[in-house]
Amino acid sequence: MAIKGEFMSEFDLIKLGENSKAAAKQLAKLNTNEKNQLLRKVAEALVSNKDLIIEANKKDMENAIANNMPKSLQDRLLLNEERIQAMADGVVNVAMLEDPIGEVTEMSKRPNGMVIGKRRVPMGVIGIIYEARPNVTSDAFALCFKTSNAVILKGGSDSIYSNIAIVKVIRKALEEAAYNPDFVQLIDSTDRETTRKFMKMNKYVDLLIPRGSAGLIAATVENSTIPVIETGTGNCHIFVDESADIDMAVKILINAKTQRIGVCNACESLVVHKNIAAAFLPKAVEALKEKGVEIRGDEESRKICRDIEAANDEDFYKEYLDYIISVKIVDNIDSAIEHINEHNTKHSETIVTNDYNNANKFLDEIDAACVYVNASTRFTDGNEFGFGAEIGISTQKLHARGPMGLKELCTSKYIIYGNGQIR
Repeated sequence: MAIKGEFMSEFDLIKLGENSKAAAKQLAKLNTNEKNQLLRKVAEALVSNKDLIIEANKKDMENAIANNMPKSLQDRLLLNEERIQAMADGVVNVAMLEDPIGEVTEMSKRPNGMVIGKRRVPMGVIGIIYEARPNVTSDAFALCFKTSNAVILKGGSDSIYSNIAIVKVIRKALEEAAYNPDFVQLIDSTDRETTRKFMKMNKYVDLLIPRGSAGLIAATVENSTIPVIETGTGNCHIFVDESADIDMAVKILINAKTQRIGVCNACESLVVHKNIAAAFLPKAVEALKEKGVEIRGDEESRKICRDIEAANDEDFYKEYLDYIISVKIVDNIDSAIEHINEHNTKHSETIVTNDYNNANKFLDEIDAACVYVNASTRFTDGNEFGFGAEIGISTQKLHARGPMGLKELCTSKYIIYGNGQIR
């Protein structure tokens, strides 16, 4: 564990990195059964220590209220008995998943008789920088541990007390099972300079994953000497095509926008085909207004619904994380696709349509990690995709894209069997 305070020295960071490297070597030797048993012990520890965690979370919530944190972000920060149980269930779910480590994904025999295969192996040490959501702490540990990766966590100042308590519980569970607690470590300094130094620790950290605001992700990409997988922000769109079932479209829209507003897979932008706008938009606006959503639309949408506020150019690029949505009327599916690809963050996009060709065109031409037909964007989630939990939603185009589960935390090595071949 790090030394709590406003600043962490370079010496302390190096020590932390060395500890993680050593722990990763030990962790790589654990078999699947050992890992699963330890994960279940950690889940039990989270539940049995719920009072300690909730008490720590109260301090973070008090600070959040004092600092006028938006209600949507307070909701992401809050921990209660139900959410801690969900955290524990997430850890158990990861234990129940198939272990990808050691899996041979390819095997072929060469003309010279050599057999060449490709095997999944751990990354080694994974660093995760994240904001506000303390449940990420247990999710990140579980996924990294199952894939035999040691993990260094750097949470935000907003959730510092919660993160300290959760990591304390996890480390104690590891110690009680006679395993190295440094399988998970927390940088509990809230100093930004410490974070910047952490981003330069490529000697000790094999992969860095930022999870949070656009500013955090951009700062990590710009400053890190460690390879980075970007988990992007979510300006997610719903396109209501001219053949859409109106009731279905309203239902999907309300769920995607209001079921939980402060998350990256929430809908932030509504795009409507002009031929269905007069029939659909009044019903959509009424349903959104009932949920307290402010609507900011283009000129054409305001001709149909006068109580829509005027949108500016910036509105169509925004991830609001609030009860606000933008609206754009388009002439056809091509202009819808063009608008979405211009303004989105490559996260999650939905078309509501009964036209098979338009559905496939949308799937083919939208540039995003997850593209839906007739379903809410809120399903972009590791648990919903059957991954048990997720480390984040990758919006880049490297080996990981979309919800990142176990396989995305692995790398590979070639294994070659010969019988004396020389070149």
